[in-house]
Amino acid sequence: MADAAYTPTEKVDITDVVCPVTFVKTKVALEELEDGQILQVHLNDGEPVQNVPRSVKDEGHQVLKLKDNEDGTYELYIRKVGD
Repeated sequence: MADAAYTPTEKVDITDVVCPVTFVKTKVALEELEDGQILQVHLNDGEPVQNVPRSVKDEGHQVLKLKDNEDGTYELYIRKVGD
């Protein structure tokens, strides 16, 4: 479910892949967006939730929110910043 504070332009579910493919799929989805648009990423606990937000920040994008769904998954909201 989307967070009312952030309306995603696009959504991607990476719960079916493992690191480092989790970040690769996230990066590809971000490349499809325009600057300022928001990507919602559905990801698993563990390595994905530890690595994807950090890697996104390292790429220069803005992590808006990381929401725990309390079922072993998370919703990560990312604002695309520049190319």
